[in-house]
Amino acid sequence: MTARPPVLPDHTAVRVALWRALHVQADPPPHVIEDELGLRLADPGDDWRSRPDMDERDTRPVRASIAARARFVEDLVVEQAARGVDQYVVLGAGLDTFAQRRPEIAARLRVFEADRPGPQEWKRRRLAALGHEVPDWLRLVPVDFEGDWWGRLLAAGLDPGRPVVVACTGVTMYLTRDAVTASFRQVATLAPGSTLATTFLRPAEDVEPELRPFHEAAERGARASGTPFLSCFTPQRMVALIREAGFRDARHVPAEELTRRYFAGRPDGLRPSRAEELVVATT
Repeated sequence: MTARPPVLPDHTAVRVALWRALHVQADPPPHVIEDELGLRLADPGDDWRSRPDMDERDTRPVRASIAARARFVEDLVVEQAARGVDQYVVLGAGLDTFAQRRPEIAARLRVFEADRPGPQEWKRRRLAALGHEVPDWLRLVPVDFEGDWWGRLLAAGLDPGRPVVVACTGVTMYLTRDAVTASFRQVATLAPGSTLATTFLRPAEDVEPELRPFHEAAERGARASGTPFLSCFTPQRMVALIREAGFRDARHVPAEELTRRYFAGRPDGLRPSRAEELVVATT
């Protein structure tokens, strides 16, 4: 009998979790988001901060972006929950820890975490090892984002006839443009009052000059790990694509807006990069 290969986490999801923890450990307060649970899930070893991609100085804008996008999405979910929206879908959930860190909000929702089967199986095991149960309101849904991910969500209990918040952060760059377009068209069929928050990767020439070497290194690393960047967008193209998919409205959330919202007045000058930015759309 052939042994099954070990189930491992997605390296990009681990890196995001470590950057969120690095924000807490390396940057002075106030912290945009406090998430060290992802670090415990990843369990990278005691020397994780010595990794080249965890350099405290070089990764400042990147980890600020990661922290800001996570906080922005969580603020959006809290806002929509206050308006009565009770369904939340996380596409490409990775090591997202909202359900564990914010149970006072999450338990009022039905939360669907969609991700590839292998990494999601690994996450389920790690949650159990750390003593975190998977409650009934949290659905871990294994999907293929180039396949029928929508059908899997419906089978898991998603009600498309009621408003939903859908978060898709750190995902679109790994999908073909056809898959991105098809995904947006599907989400646009959700009930009126639904909201999509998605990130997109800018082309290298749109990134701050001082960050282009880091951006290019990340692209090389992703390709070498078997998860190459497949799609980049300008803000104008991403907004147009979302509107063409059928959303009632869409707006670009630039890095400058996140800076004003979460980093104003910081004496250390920490601010997010514009390499990966957000668009918010409504049905």
